[in-house]
Amino acid sequence: GSGFDLAIAVAILVASGQVRAARAAGVEFMGELAFSGALRRVPGLIPALLRARQAGRLTIVPTTGTVEASLLGGDRIRLAGELRDVVNHLNGTAELPAPPAAEPGFAGAGPEQPGAAAEDLADVRGHAGARRALEVAAAGGHHLLLVGPPGTGKTMLARRLAGLLPELTESEALESAAIQSLAGGVLEFRRRPFRAPHHTASAAALVGGGGNPRPGEISLAHRGVLFLDELPEFSRPVLEALREPLGTGQITIARALRTVEYPAEFQLVAAMNPCPCGYAGDREQECRCTPDQIRRYQLKVSGPLLDRVDLVVSVNRGGMASAGDARSEPSAPVRARVAGAVERQFRRSGCLNGRLPAPGLRTHCAFDAGGEALLEAASGRFALSARAQDGIRRVARTLADLGGCDVIRTAHVAEAISLRADRQLGSRGLSRRESGEPAQAGNRAQG
Repeated sequence: GSGFDLAIAVAILVASGQVRAARAAGVEFMGELAFSGALRRVPGLIPALLRARQAGRLTIVPTTGTVEASLLGGDRIRLAGELRDVVNHLNGTAELPAPPAAEPGFAGAGPEQPGAAAEDLADVRGHAGARRALEVAAAGGHHLLLVGPPGTGKTMLARRLAGLLPELTESEALESAAIQSLAGGVLEFRRRPFRAPHHTASAAALVGGGGNPRPGEISLAHRGVLFLDELPEFSRPVLEALREPLGTGQITIARALRTVEYPAEFQLVAAMNPCPCGYAGDREQECRCTPDQIRRYQLKVSGPLLDRVDLVVSVNRGGMASAGDARSEPSAPVRARVAGAVERQFRRSGCLNGRLPAPGLRTHCAFDAGGEALLEAASGRFALSARAQDGIRRVARTLADLGGCDVIRTAHVAEAISLRADRQLGSRGLSRRESGEPAQAGNRAQG
């Protein structure tokens, strides 16, 4: 690709004796060369600079890549505006400058600094159950689905999740910046990514692709939040493509010429209406949909995908408080509780509860007799799969961590079950009960 232009030009100059070969030895050259001799930025500078730093090599990059070069800093990077500057540097007639220190507002902005979490939980009035679900999702890295009529605040709630997550560490921030660099440029550093693709997005846009595979939205949301609004409106192949990365935290893109693996440890937050018109179960406006229309609409989101979502929460008009309610808790104290719970998890198992593997479930998520009996009863009542039961165990462990408890109590199990309200979805049984339709017919439709 064009990223080799500068290296090829320097090789020709060395071979023709116009540049001192000794000065070019062990130096990495990255940049596209214009006809005027100017150097242009190429994608993927941060991954390349990280590898060059590991190898202990000096790297020369275009000045148009100053932002990315400044994130790594150090004395092993030099900036050049055109080919003539590189030649003068290699011949010893002029030295190339090192990148400046990253701007504090760009490279150092964390959740505690002004402007980093502009969308605050204090703006949300009421919705105590949904706010609690946001806190649990942030504390344990759990995926979340918000279900409710239009205008009840689902999107408003989802956009505040990123502000509850702990600040990225240096290595996590560089991971996120490296992916942004591959996609075209670093927009933010040390802030959790928040990606919200439109429901018309293709599978390639979401998971990545192309002849030279590039990262998609799920990789751009790595270490951050992926928000899918109007979930059933996404095409079925797009939604099914999420199943593997939701479980593994990575995506493998296979093409004829090459296979690429990108990280995708994102936190999914989705929102959907309960029916096509949006008002099924609403107390203020009558639903115009038939039971069959409701069932078909909700079945657009498959059971295997829902099984990977630990929290399914109803957002109704009844949960909205009056505009004068000043009791809403802001994001800062919630973020502090989340940080404490996250610290407990990493001390105990080295990962978030939402990512606990099977051995960790047996070791860290065991219930007492009362909790096991409650989970067994709920599994029979709501036909929960084994994966769904594991999700309840993970959420109960997170609830205990938020409460500072080493032991998972029955109350934690009960709340975890209530936060995984699969019964709210018609394809899991609600529309049959509301409409009075026989369960046998519903089972045939679901099958």
